[in-house]
Formats: sequence, C-alpha cells, structure tokens
Amino acid sequence: MKIRILLVDDQYLIREGIASLLELESMMEVVGIAANGKEAIAQAQDLKPNIVLMDVRMPKMNGVEATAKIKQTVPACQIIMLTTFDDEEYIVQSLLAGACGYLMKDIPSKDLVQAIKLAYAGVYQLAPEVAGKLIGAIKSNKGTTATTQQPVETPLTAREREVIKLIAKGSTNKGIARALHVSEGTVKNHVSNILMRLELRDRTQAAIYAFENGLS
Repeated sequence: MKIRILLVDDQYLIREGIASLLELESMMEVVGIAANGKEAIAQAQDLKPNIVLMDVRMPKMNGVEATAKIKQTVPACQIIMLTTFDDEEYIVQSLLAGACGYLMKDIPSKDLVQAIKLAYAGVYQLAPEVAGKLIGAIKSNKGTTATTQQPVETPLTAREREVIKLIAKGSTNKGIARALHVSEGTVKNHVSNILMRLELRDRTQAAIYAFENGLS
C-alpha cells in the first residue's frame, strides 16, 4: 500500500521538484498538487491523502489556516510543514493547528523521505533549529526559564510522565520502548492513555504540553 501524498506550495519549480523526487520512491504516490491553502483544502477533502507537505506562506490562504481546516475535515491526514520560514509564531501556530512536523526546505532528500514515512507511522518531527525555537517561544510566553520552571501536577502516572518526556524529545515508540525496557505495544498504550487523560489530539500537542508544564 503506497503512502498517498498531497504537495502544497506556491512555487511551481519546488512543487515539481519534490513531486519528481517522491515519485522515485516505490512506496509513495503523489496524488495531488496545490498552489495555495484553498486548493489544498479542496484536494485534501477530495483525495483523502495520507500525508500533506504544506508550505507556510502562500497567496489566498496560508498553510497554517489550511492545516487547521484540513485537520477538521480529514483528521486522519498527517500534515508536515515544509518551508523556508522558521519564525517562532509560524512554528507554534502550525503545531497548534494540527501539523505533525515542521521541517525546512533545505532538508536532504533522503531525510524528507524518512520524515514522510515517520509521519505516516504517527511520529511527529521538528527540524533541530525549529525545536530550539519552539522551546524558546514557550519559555518566553510563560515568562520562565529552564532552571526556574517547575513541573505541574498532572493526572499522569509516573510511567506516563516518563513517556511524555521522551515524546517531547522526539523519540519514536521503538525508541521509547528501548529506553524504558518495555514493548512497543506497551508504549502505544501509554501514549493513548496520555492523549486521553490530557485531552490532546496527537503527539505534537503532547510535546507542547510537556514543554509548557515542565515535563521536558
């Protein structure tokens, strides 16, 4: 079964270049190409892709707005922001809108392919420079620092707190299982419980929760 991908970018050469790259992958299929957020929403609703590669700044409707709309109507779709802009505001807004990753366009092609595979498996990803800015934005917004921030009371068990800390570091289920010496199935159960207890949508929101509440 191929991973169905929708490309969204207002620059023709970038759209075509990424499409050509992904078509070389036997397990991937580019099912649609859009030039702005409005086109992206329409195509996502019609084509039901597994993955959307979404630019941030586009005419008619930007990528953040489009991401929020798509997650409302096609919630199973995983959206990766792929952009040249690493502004803190864009990063935070994109993740809160439901994006499962935020990557820069200078990413090596093999890493982009791997990022798509991981997103398809439900693993969120941030470019290293983006992760740093996200943490900085949250700390600035909270008016605190890493040395003064204290963990808050949460409804999580001790083991679930360990899991969410590793989620915040970008660990996969396999990585968490290895770190905690448990099975991947056990990790999946813990992740599901964390999302349910905290009323969060996905791993990205779990990571943001961990950053905001001193669990990272």
